[in-house]
Amino acid sequence: MSGSSETTNVSSLGKGDGLHQQVLASFPLCDMTEDDLTHNPRFCKLLATLAQHVDQTGLSAPLKTELDKAEQKLKSQRRQWLRAESLHRGLQEMIQNHCVRKHHATVPPDQNLFYETMEKCLLVAQCVRQLDPSSTTNQDQPSVLGLTPQHLMELMPLEKNVQRMRQSLPRQLEKHLKEKCLSLLSYYQPERDNESEGLKTTKLSHLSAQLDKERKRAESLKESCRENTVLLQRQTQLYLSELTKCIQLLQCLILDHRLKTQTDLDMKKLDYFEGKCELVLQKIKTEMVEIQLDTYTAESITAHRNIREKLESELKACEAEKHSVKSKLASFEILGKEFEALAEEYCRLRREIEMKSWALKEFTHYNDK
Repeated sequence: MSGSSETTNVSSLGKGDGLHQQVLASFPLCDMTEDDLTHNPRFCKLLATLAQHVDQTGLSAPLKTELDKAEQKLKSQRRQWLRAESLHRGLQEMIQNHCVRKHHATVPPDQNLFYETMEKCLLVAQCVRQLDPSSTTNQDQPSVLGLTPQHLMELMPLEKNVQRMRQSLPRQLEKHLKEKCLSLLSYYQPERDNESEGLKTTKLSHLSAQLDKERKRAESLKESCRENTVLLQRQTQLYLSELTKCIQLLQCLILDHRLKTQTDLDMKKLDYFEGKCELVLQKIKTEMVEIQLDTYTAESITAHRNIREKLESELKACEAEKHSVKSKLASFEILGKEFEALAEEYCRLRREIEMKSWALKEFTHYNDK
């Protein structure tokens, strides 16, 4: 039975996107999106069922009823307090205005007596309230300097002055409140300052309704602003989610395109660097040829070529002589150590013959002179 009733309640809210929209509207303070409800259908059904028993703030129906009663009671007590507080402040303002007028103009004696009596009565009443414990507390408050409310009541003005003040007070208070209302009307509608007193009084009777209308309009605009704020937050979250998906898709496309074109790009870079390297080598060779052309002339090149040819021919002749000497040394080495001693003796005799021949030549040359 419970399952069928739950299904009936859920189906009464709608299906698909309509259900999601109604759930989001039922819980505007929850940070949820349609994707969250789509991926969690059982949670969506739970919220749809829960929306039948709670309001948008999350309070149940009985608790909401008790809260409304408490708010009504609080409003009533606040209204009573505001009535008494506004009356007390109005009387204090009247006294302050009277003190200001006394410094700027002469005040009639009866009016001066009226305000002095009222000021004393207010002061005594305020002191009595401070000494008298509140009815909401069970604890006995200690007395101040041993004073009691009866001691303070002795400071009240004369009874006849108090009675006279009470008789004139409603008229004076009404006059004061009327002046305040007219000043409020002038502040609210400055264009009405030049109108007559009667017309201002007539406008004043409608001022409360106009202010209440403006207050309701301001509350309506505030509620509309709050709903627009919630809607903007949801749209921002949805926009960021879609933007994240687009960025991820774009990253995948970029990576795929980069992988496909990376090989071609590397080949093109390789061909470019090979061509550049070949160009640098050709430039180096060209610079070397230019240096050689600047360093060597045609005659020096011919002379170097002839010198090279002559040196190469002499090198060949020396190599041939070296080869023949090596072959002779090889044939001499076959004869052994005895021949080596003869060869040394032969070399010694040759050196002596050369020395004597040189000496004989020098001697002959000296004699010829």
